This record gives sequence, C-alpha cells and structure tokens, in this order.
Amino acid sequence: MVNDISKEDYLSLKWGTLKSWKFHSEEAKLLLKEYDKIGSSYSAMYQIDTPRQIEIICQLIDIGNFDRVYLDWDDIYVSKEEAKKYVMDYK
Repeated sequence: MVNDISKEDYLSLKWGTLKSWKFHSEEAKLLLKEYDKIGSSYSAMYQIDTPRQIEIICQLIDIGNFDRVYLDWDDIYVSKEEAKKYVMDYK
C-alpha cells in the first residue's frame, strides 16, 4: 500500500472549539491525543478549552493540509488566520 501524503485534511469548528476533523500527519494525531488527555466534553456546546487546548487547535489549523476551515454554526468557510482568531477570541 502506498502512503498518499497528498490527502487533504479537514477541520470544522463550532462554539469556538473542535467539532469534527480528519488529519493524516503523526504531528496532528499527537496533538489530538494531548487535547483529549487534557479533557473535553462530549458536546462542543459545553466545551471550555484550556489555554493549552486553544493553542493545540491553533497548531492544528496551522499544520492542516487545507486552505480553509469550516465554521459549523455560521455555515461558512474561513481562512486559517480567521479560524485562529475565531478560536482565540471566542467567549
């Protein structure tokens, strides 16, 4: 089996946090494990990310093999920079 590194990743955010995702890199998978180890709610609506979790989401945005991030609640795609601002400024 050939490892296709050109596979596109995907990230969806809702209420300022992770909603759904698909990543292929080991770096992203390790970040997701760390995020999970810190702890999260079963619902994005109730999730209150720690400063480290916010940092992890921003790192995932940076390393993701995609150009845009989907904001589920708003039903729009935004640039990586807009997605990071959304996560960091969400209250």
